Amino acid sequence: MVIVSRLFSIFVAFFASFLLIGPAQAEVKVLTSIKPLQLIAAAVQDGVAIPEVLLPPGASPHNYALRPSDVRKVQSVDLLYWIGPDMEGFLPRVLNGRTLPSVAVQDLPGMELRRFAEDSHSHAEEADDHDHDHRPGSLDAHLWLSPVNARVIATKMAADLSAADPDNAVRYQSNLKAFDERLDALDARLKKRLADVQGKPYFVFHEAFDYFEDAYGLKHVGVFSVAAEVQPGAQHVAAMRARLQEVGKTCVFSEPPLRPRLAETLVAGLPVKLAELDALGGYTPATAQGYEQVLEKLGNDLAGCLESL
Repeated sequence: MVIVSRLFSIFVAFFASFLLIGPAQAEVKVLTSIKPLQLIAAAVQDGVAIPEVLLPPGASPHNYALRPSDVRKVQSVDLLYWIGPDMEGFLPRVLNGRTLPSVAVQDLPGMELRRFAEDSHSHAEEADDHDHDHRPGSLDAHLWLSPVNARVIATKMAADLSAADPDNAVRYQSNLKAFDERLDALDARLKKRLADVQGKPYFVFHEAFDYFEDAYGLKHVGVFSVAAEVQPGAQHVAAMRARLQEVGKTCVFSEPPLRPRLAETLVAGLPVKLAELDALGGYTPATAQGYEQVLEKLGNDLAGCLESL
């Protein structure tokens, strides 16, 4: 009887504590469309949870084909963050059926947005190799490459997570403060690293880096956007080579995972180096420091090529 009485007392105490405390709150599920947004979310959620990302490494955010499992994930997660219809054109139709919060970060107050200028493309271009709009006046949606915008996005994520998960609100705000401080340090490092290559000419195959260039005093002198499935004619190649010859020693940057087939032909025999700039950081681990790693690698890769000329 004594044992039964003690067991009954323990059960009553446990039940009473459950009523007072309530059931443990389920983890808030966060999904982002692309890796850079996942990395910002990972900084905010550090120590609480790891956000998921929709696009696998190497996939283009401009023309990704959603799988049925992707659609289910989009519909079920608690919080979803994407750039907006100017980047992920495949998402609006799916989001129309979503009832939980979705945030297009391009619409957040405080974002510093750029638009493609009249003279943003080289005269030696043929066709864009992505199914998205780079026409003069259209929004440049590669906005995550601005540290200013990253802070705005992180602040929104911290506010949303604090509201959805008040038990961890202090942690989210502390993580946001740490993220801001790391960005201050990163900004100082990048300004020092890139100071000596400001003004050096270089070319890109995809006009994706204007936000980063604007932040650190850089500017590409031409864009060689060509359709990956189309082999340009001899006249077109000659026009692009003439532009490279005019500039002299320079770098031409493509983006992983694929280098345009034109690249080797374009620079053959010229004092030009081919290199890569990864705007998406597709294989970067989703850790608290992941976003800074993407920007730092971008700066180092750009400076490294230009310094080697």
